[in-house]
Amino acid sequence: MSTETARPGALALLVKYNIYLMLAVLIIASAALSEHFLTLQNLYNLLRQLAPLALVSVGMLLVVLTGGIDLSVGSVAAIGGMSVAMAMPALPFDGGFALLICVAGAVAFGAALGAVNGLLVAGFGMASFVATLAMMTMARGLAYMLSNGQPVRFPRELPTAQILTTFGSKGLPGLGTPWPVVAALVIVALFIFLLRRTSWGRLTVATGSNETAVRLAGLPGGRYKFLAYAICGGLSALAGIFVTARTAVGTPVTGVGLELDAIAACVIGGALLSGGKGTVVNTMIGVLILGLIGNIMNLMSVPAYPQQIIKGLIIIFAVLLQGVGARANRRV
Repeated sequence: MSTETARPGALALLVKYNIYLMLAVLIIASAALSEHFLTLQNLYNLLRQLAPLALVSVGMLLVVLTGGIDLSVGSVAAIGGMSVAMAMPALPFDGGFALLICVAGAVAFGAALGAVNGLLVAGFGMASFVATLAMMTMARGLAYMLSNGQPVRFPRELPTAQILTTFGSKGLPGLGTPWPVVAALVIVALFIFLLRRTSWGRLTVATGSNETAVRLAGLPGGRYKFLAYAICGGLSALAGIFVTARTAVGTPVTGVGLELDAIAACVIGGALLSGGKGTVVNTMIGVLILGLIGNIMNLMSVPAYPQQIIKGLIIIFAVLLQGVGARANRRV
């Protein structure tokens, strides 16, 4: 094998696994910079905070795989959290069944908002950026209208509220793993299976990779786009419920900037914004990378603004690596 042949191959290999290398470097650097990083309390807090982002990022990945983007996920998360906070004291009964109804209703509401996005994009051919930007504005406005711009606190003495706050603050008996992390892992595992092992997953990817071919094959490509946006809306609402469970309050400002972090996680994980490429596992690594950046800076008392700069630089670096990898693969 010549040097010219080996070099592009080695470069492509490095680009292919760059996010794993980036994650390893961040973990080592974080452990070296702060003695508190590897403590169980800090790791659990980090994972608990990342659970809502993990859910939204999975939903965003589905949309990105179809060649679209969803800017409304943060606003839908606010609607989801507030819906649960407002519904719990309004129900004539309480307990676990009441909480299940509240959560199911909020997730269904979020899925309905996502379905509107899907209808505009898949049914009316509207650009995803425009459709979801409009929904982002409307959903945020609705959140402010429902709450009159004020946080919605639910009574902690209510049994339904106690179950929700226990979910947000406690963990598995013995292990201590936070319940939101456990729930997020189950949902992430489910979508790993669905995308890898089902025809729905393969056709969702194919819709973003070559929608024309899907349509010529007689398959309803628009249906998969519609479902991607609806699922993204439902997962976003569930993420907002996770935030409410942790803070015991629903606020109309929940999820501000969440859409940017979710897009960043997908891009860092190697997903193409043009569609047809991306995995749930790599997206979760992108979530961890973003979380580690914020966590180590918080431990070092670095202000929030430099974190945004570093996030932006990492996104640019990830996109540049994708371009380098694509050129290296073409030379092989």
